[in-house]
Amino acid sequence: MLELTGIVKTFFKGTVNEKTALRGVDLRLESGDFTTVIGGNGAGKSTLLNSIAGVFPVDEGKIVINDTDVTKMPEYKRAAFIGRVFQDPMLGTAGNMQIEENLLLALRRGKRMGLKWAFVPKEREFFKERLSLLGLGLEDRLTARMGLLSGGQRQSITLLMATMMRPDLLLLDEHTAALDPKTAANVLTLTEQLVEEHKLTTLMITHNMRDALRYGNRLIMMDNGKIIFDVRDEEKKKLTVKDLLERFEVAGEGSLSDRMMLG
Repeated sequence: MLELTGIVKTFFKGTVNEKTALRGVDLRLESGDFTTVIGGNGAGKSTLLNSIAGVFPVDEGKIVINDTDVTKMPEYKRAAFIGRVFQDPMLGTAGNMQIEENLLLALRRGKRMGLKWAFVPKEREFFKERLSLLGLGLEDRLTARMGLLSGGQRQSITLLMATMMRPDLLLLDEHTAALDPKTAANVLTLTEQLVEEHKLTTLMITHNMRDALRYGNRLIMMDNGKIIFDVRDEEKKKLTVKDLLERFEVAGEGSLSDRMMLG
């Protein structure tokens, strides 16, 4: 469960460059909600996710994850509750380490370092089983360096790592934007599979309206730091890209890209 109450975030306050990115955002996600987030450039989407993750403090409001108030909690402590996948496939993994070493870091996340960090056979079998879900043959390449893999392979592994310990909240910040269409489709299919398997409460930012409509049980639209549209379940299933475009027109959103409209 995620609950945001009155979230305000202003950058460069008191200067000529002052920009209010979030304007009193209220949002509640129930456990297991898979929510897609759309909006034009500067709408506040990434600022919203970064505020939840603790990348920077909010100026006003309250952030609660599964009944724990994390508003004043630093980013590294919030990591115990949150799994994240970034837009850049290179950010979620250590390129100079082996695949199995990256997976081990994810498996031991939040635990104290010590001699017990050594590999055990059952963990390698677990890694092979999880990697086999990708259909990329990586289960037979556990000792390969992460830096030798393609962007799509690394992003797929990052997704496995982010969900391995079943976080209370999964944050996906345009995690397919840097991938080619075929690879992006595969990663989104994997995303849906993992979210459903672990019943993860998920926020997924996307610029692709078709993806926003296809995935998840709920959709929110942001503009100028506010949530201007919130729809879920059967009502969401009835929506079309045309419906969303009309919503943007009503909001006066003038920066829609071809990628956002057509995918």
